[in-house]
Amino acid sequence: MPMPADTARCLFAADALLPTGWARNVLVQWDEAGCIARVTPDAARPAGVAQAAGPLLPGMPNLHSHAFQRAFAGLTEYRGKAQDSFWSWRNLMYRFAQRITPESLEAIATWLYIEMLEAGYTSVCEFHYVHHDTDGRPYADDATLSLALLRAAQTAGIRITLLPVLYQASGFGANAPRADQARFIRSTDSMLRLLEALAPGCRAQQAILGMAPHSLRAVPPDSLAAALQGLSALNPQAPIHIHIAEQTQEVDDCLVWSGQRPVQWLLDHAPVDGRWCLVHATHMTPTEYAGAAATGAVAGICPTTEANLGDGIFDMPLWLQHGGRWGVGSDSHACVNAAEELLMLEYGQRLSRLQRNVLATPAQPEVATAMMLRAVQGGAQASGRLNDGGSSGIAVGQPADWVVLDAQHVALCGLPAPGMLSAHVFASHRTSAIGSVWVGGTCRVAQGRHALHDGAANAFVAARAATIAED
Repeated sequence: MPMPADTARCLFAADALLPTGWARNVLVQWDEAGCIARVTPDAARPAGVAQAAGPLLPGMPNLHSHAFQRAFAGLTEYRGKAQDSFWSWRNLMYRFAQRITPESLEAIATWLYIEMLEAGYTSVCEFHYVHHDTDGRPYADDATLSLALLRAAQTAGIRITLLPVLYQASGFGANAPRADQARFIRSTDSMLRLLEALAPGCRAQQAILGMAPHSLRAVPPDSLAAALQGLSALNPQAPIHIHIAEQTQEVDDCLVWSGQRPVQWLLDHAPVDGRWCLVHATHMTPTEYAGAAATGAVAGICPTTEANLGDGIFDMPLWLQHGGRWGVGSDSHACVNAAEELLMLEYGQRLSRLQRNVLATPAQPEVATAMMLRAVQGGAQASGRLNDGGSSGIAVGQPADWVVLDAQHVALCGLPAPGMLSAHVFASHRTSAIGSVWVGGTCRVAQGRHALHDGAANAFVAARAATIAED
C-alpha cells in the first residue's frame, strides 16, 4: 500500500461501517476538496496518521427539516381542544411562523444545525416554506430567508440541500390561501426565478438546490406540472420532495377531490422517479406501496415527528418487500437525534407487528447496522448526494463525512463494533456516545461538542424569546 501523501488528510479506524458492512483496520484518505479518495480495509496504520477513538460510522443525512420549528418544539404539548390533532397543531405553528424574522431564522437554524452535527447528522434537506415578510409581501431581496438558511449551514459546517417550497392553495381544488399562509405563497414563475437566483450561491458553498411542491393540497395540478417542467429545465437532476399521505384527513379529502388517494394520484399524474422523496407517505394501500417503491423514490420517514403529531406508522416491512428505499428526518425537531429516529422507527414497527428486530435483514442481522446502512443510502439519494456509482457513506467519491463513536463510553466499552452501534442506538442516551463528527474531512464536533455550541445556543434562546414574547 502506498504511503499517504498527506497524513493530515487520513484517518485510521480499527472498525468502520462501509457500504458493504463492517470492516477492520480501515484507512480513509480524502482530497483537498473534502472528498474521499481511497478506502483501504485490512490496512496497517501508517506513521503519523491519526486513529479514530472508536468505530467509524457514515454521517447520517437528515432528509426533512423545517428549521424554524425548532424554536416551537415543546410549546404545543398541552390539550387545547377536546381532541388535538395534526390540524390543531398546524394552526399553532402558523401563528408562530408569522413572527419569524430573517435574523431569528438564521439564529434558530444555526443552533439547530449545530445540534444536528452533535447528534450525528452531517447533512440536512431544508424544506423551506417561509418565504416572505410578515405581511406576505416579498422582501426587497426575494431570497432573503433562503440566504439566511444557507448562511446558517455554512456557519455550522453542515451540508445542506435547500428545497424552496411551492405553496399556492389551502386545500384540494385550488382553495384560496388562508391569511395565515401568506408568507408561504408563491406563483410558479416566482419559484423558478428564486431557484435561478439561488443557484450560484448554492454552487459556491457546495449546497444542493432542489424544489419541494408542498403537498397535493397546496399545489394545483397545472402548477405542479409547470413547476416540475421548469425545474428540470434548470437542472434535470435536482431533488424533488413532497409531503404526501401524512394524515387520514388528507387521504379522505383527496378522494373527495379526485376519486384517488394521494400517492396513487401522484403516481398517475407526475413523473415520480429516483429524484423524488415522498415525505411521510404514512397512509398507503398495498398497491400504492408497490407502485411507489417501483419508481425508485425514497420514502422520507420522520418517526419522532410522526409520533408527536399522531400521524400513524409507516409499514416498513411492506415497503422493503417491494425493494423500497428510505431515509430519516427530524422534520419539526421535537427531537434532534439521528440514532433516536432509528430507535423510534424500529420500536414503531415492533409495536405494530408484535415482533422484535423487525428491520434486521438476512445479510445484516444486527438491526442497528441494517437500519444505518439503509438510512444513509436513502438519505444520500434524497439529498442529491449519491456518487456516480450510486454509493453513499464511507466510499470513494463521497464526501468525507462521518461519525466516530466513543469506544470508552460506558454503554459501548468492551463491545465489538456492531454491538457498539447497537448500544449507541438502543442502550445509550444516543448523543452521549458520539465522540466526534467530521464534514468534508474537517472535524466539526470534538468530544461531543461543536466549537460554536455556547454562542449559538445563547443566540437561539434570545431569538426564541423574542419570537414567543407577548405583544
